[in-house]
Amino acid sequence: MPNLGPTELIIIGLILVLLFGAKKLPEAARGLGRSLRIFKSETAKLREEDEADTTTTTVVQAPPAVAPAPQPIAPATPVPAPEPVSVPSAEEQARRLEEQAARLRAQSAAPKAQ
Repeated sequence: MPNLGPTELIIIGLILVLLFGAKKLPEAARGLGRSLRIFKSETAKLREEDEADTTTTTVVQAPPAVAPAPQPIAPATPVPAPEPVSVPSAEEQARRLEEQAARLRAQSAAPKAQ
């Protein structure tokens, strides 16, 4: 990419002022600065957490010297499976609503016909 000289930068600046207006540019720059500051602090926190995770050591306990006596296994009682909950799809719900609306229209039209 070619180097931008001072005249090109001035032209780009004028185009930005014309497009966005002089009032919006400082607000946009402030917002960009805030978001960059937040991004920088969050990445620093992530790095600190990663460093803390790598420096912590886990203590592994040795298994007991004497194995415990085996316990008798009781027969398992069957647990009934929960009933599956059927959630109708959006198409099914729309079809049901249309049927209900048709029934209501038919009911409201029936007294008028008498």
